[in-house]
Amino acid sequence: MSASWGEPRSKTVTWYDPLATAAAGAEMSGLDYLRAMLRGDLPPPPIGGLMSFRPETVAEGDVVFSCEPDESVFNPIGVVHGGLMCTLLDSVAGCAVHSTLPAGVGYTSMEIKVSYLRPVHADTGKLIAHGWVVKPGRRVAFAEADVRAPDGKVVATASSTLLVMGPA
Repeated sequence: MSASWGEPRSKTVTWYDPLATAAAGAEMSGLDYLRAMLRGDLPPPPIGGLMSFRPETVAEGDVVFSCEPDESVFNPIGVVHGGLMCTLLDSVAGCAVHSTLPAGVGYTSMEIKVSYLRPVHADTGKLIAHGWVVKPGRRVAFAEADVRAPDGKVVATASSTLLVMGPA
């Protein structure tokens, strides 16, 4: 390794057992489950720690997360990888749908279409991701989402189709 690259960097990620959290959540409506995470009564999912997502607000059919990307999510050309943005959009769209579901009902993404509008750099600052339900459904739900830079400019958008899954 070249000395000009400096010392290797590292990032430590910790999480709680997601299956235990899911089991606790199965007894709650989606809205109550997400609000319990927001309050800190339930731990966040592991992906949140890995990608530095933080819930900001949760209402029925509408959620907001923040994310402050760092250089650990750079792509090979030195900007934030689109996969981080896609995961953030998928998360807020999915959680918006989750917030409308009764206890024991889950969801999974069936399709997501992402549009990247502006590059995001590690020094862009805190991103705000907003997800909202366009059409709820008993079997399929539709949601949209966007991510904004601190100056309010939209950097990415998504539309998502989600499968609603009844109790096992």
